[in-house]
Amino acid sequence: MEDAGIYARESDVLGRPVQIAVASSQVIDASFPERIPDDAEPEHPILDRVFDYLDGDEDAFEDVETAITVPTDQRAVLDAVCQIPYGEVGNTRQVAHMANLNPDDEDDAQTVRTALRANPVPIFVPDHRVEDAPGATPDDVAATLRRIEE
Repeated sequence: MEDAGIYARESDVLGRPVQIAVASSQVIDASFPERIPDDAEPEHPILDRVFDYLDGDEDAFEDVETAITVPTDQRAVLDAVCQIPYGEVGNTRQVAHMANLNPDDEDDAQTVRTALRANPVPIFVPDHRVEDAPGATPDDVAATLRRIEE
């Protein structure tokens, strides 16, 4: 199997498709589109793992390689989000502290919010575990993912 391309499949659990983009064996994008793109393939081992996770298998995806291109300060935020353990939630203040930012500084707080919204690989960088700021994961999907992890 060529390990580059777009892979997607409909999720009954989420009520929408899950889509990943892979290049050089790294996930470069994850999303929850309205429909499956015509050029998407349904089979990929990482997508299989996502669907096992959606079915209740505990998986923090720590070993999934991602290729994220974001500014350095936002990368620190996304790295901090990955430190929130499976089944737990944090807030933007905690994430700011973990990223060595000052949550009381408005520019730093904005960096956290911007990084969460710009997250190119939700689920793999679990922005659904940050409860007080919208991330790249749609609100209904984030709520479902938090329920799955309870």
